[in-house]
Order: sequence, then structure tokens, then C-alpha cells
Amino acid sequence: MNVIPTEIDRVVILEPRVFNDARGYFFESFSQREFDEKVAIPCTGKPINFVQDNESASSFGVLRGLHYQKMPHCQSKLVRCVRGRVLDVAVDIRKGSPTYGKHVAVELSEENHRQIFIPRGFAHGFAVLSETAVFQYKCDNYYAPDSEGGIQALDPELGIDWMIPADKAIMSPKDVVRAALKDSVADFDINDRLY
Repeated sequence: MNVIPTEIDRVVILEPRVFNDARGYFFESFSQREFDEKVAIPCTGKPINFVQDNESASSFGVLRGLHYQKMPHCQSKLVRCVRGRVLDVAVDIRKGSPTYGKHVAVELSEENHRQIFIPRGFAHGFAVLSETAVFQYKCDNYYAPDSEGGIQALDPELGIDWMIPADKAIMSPKDVVRAALKDSVADFDINDRLY
């Protein structure tokens, strides 16, 4: 597994070693030992225990996010697209961080097999760029409905190019009315002990 740093510290892209032959391909999509050694410990200072796997299927133009869970139920995520193509985005929402409000955007697809690690203290979302997409992610904390939070994915101050026309974005009613980052109640601080 190759770990690729991004412009934001602790958000990293994972690229597997893919073995192709006449039958198709094979790759190791997750190894707890390698993940902890190359990603979790360097990014968070400790191993990460994923406790929940999620999957969604969406059509072109679906924009899910930007979501996070409030403390003490915040989550790290390891995400990938197993069918189709998505633009995946992580936004730093840790007040006091030198990269507060900045984002990382990376294309994940069934062809490139890439994954992205999104630590606690970040909002996450993705837009579907292909006709359909199947998206999977691991979380290191269980879903807690009362701790659900989010910020407006189309907030112009974030400057995210979702690679789909804004008027074609298909969003949930909840996501349509989310507040801009400057008006959000995200309760993360750069000094919080998130792990």
C-alpha cells in the first residue's frame, strides 16, 4: 500500500498494490496491521479500531454531505468507491487549525482503487460523477443520530468544485438547508483530544 500525503496534514490517500492477470485483478483492500503502521499511528498517534462498515448506492449528481458527528461520537472514516466514480471531499472543521475551512478533494473510482483516510475533526462528503456509484466506508465510532452534524456542501466560501453543475446536484432535504461553515455549530477545536 502506497500512502500519499495531501495538502492537509493527517488526510491521506491510500493506493493499493494491484495484481492483474488474464483472470482479472486482486488487491488487499484492508490490512489492520499495515493500516495502523502506515496511516493510523502516523496520523493520530494510535491504532484505529474500525467498528462499522457502511455502503451506499447513488446515481449521477447525488451529493451527500458534508457530514460529521459531534463529540464525543466523532468518527474517522476510511472511504472508497467500488463501482463507478465519485469526487470525495474532506473539510477541516477544527477551529484554530491552520487549515480550518480548507478541503481535500480526490477522485475515487473502481478503476483507481484509491481510498482516503479522513480523521476526526473533518466534515466529509462526495458527489457521484458516473451514471451510478457504490460507495463504502469504515468508521471508528458507531453512528449516533443525536450527534449528527453537517455543513452546507455548496457554501461558496469553501470553494469546492464538485465537478457537477450546482443546479443538477441531488441533495437530501437535510443537506439542502445546512448552515455555511461560518454559521455552523461544529464543536471541534485544534486542541481537542479527538483520539
